[in-house]
Amino acid sequence: MRILIVEDESSIANFIRDGMEEEGFAVDVASNGKDGYSLAIDNIEEYDVILLDWMLPGMSGIEIIRNLRIVNNEIPIILLTAKDSVDDVVFGLESGANDYIRKPFSFEELLARVRVLMRKNETGPVIFTAKDIEMDIEKHTVTHNENHIDLTQKEFALLEYLLRNKGKVCRRTRIIAKVWNIHFDYDNSVIDVYINALRKKLDDHGSPSIITTVRGIGYKIEDEE
Repeated sequence: MRILIVEDESSIANFIRDGMEEEGFAVDVASNGKDGYSLAIDNIEEYDVILLDWMLPGMSGIEIIRNLRIVNNEIPIILLTAKDSVDDVVFGLESGANDYIRKPFSFEELLARVRVLMRKNETGPVIFTAKDIEMDIEKHTVTHNENHIDLTQKEFALLEYLLRNKGKVCRRTRIIAKVWNIHFDYDNSVIDVYINALRKKLDDHGSPSIITTVRGIGYKIEDEE
């Protein structure tokens, strides 16, 4: 799960980023409108949600929304703003935002709104399965034959990415970008550590092996017996 935050107040941006990362999201942050728009356009198929301040230097949030909607009408966008009149709310929503949250706000409210929009935007099931493993995105649970498997946030995010791409080879560079939000040459051996931890936890619960190593490339979820 990957989120873009476009917010020029660093305290607010850092507050949101830290909370979202604790919830298992990969997070990109831009501090002005032009950089935010460039990130959004360059990664338009990668973001699950965009959190967008209205008043930004360089390019306003409304301008960004209107330009993004020309190329992508599906990506969920939440406006973050101190503007709170009914006219402002209506204008923001009619400009293409999916939701509108007034500053100041609690992180719990923002997270709930993000999750609601992600559920609405799901084109596939919110429950993913492979053999006897079941992942419920909304409940944030993983089970094997109804027995709960306790995963860390990052382990959950990694398994979710693999399950969303079941049957496909997930390249290491894509995993490190999507799950860890790292977009440069980086020692991605951290992936191996988490894959090994995932396999051990699944094995400890008697699950058949579902994570296959594709040597020199990455990993994939196998679902055939």
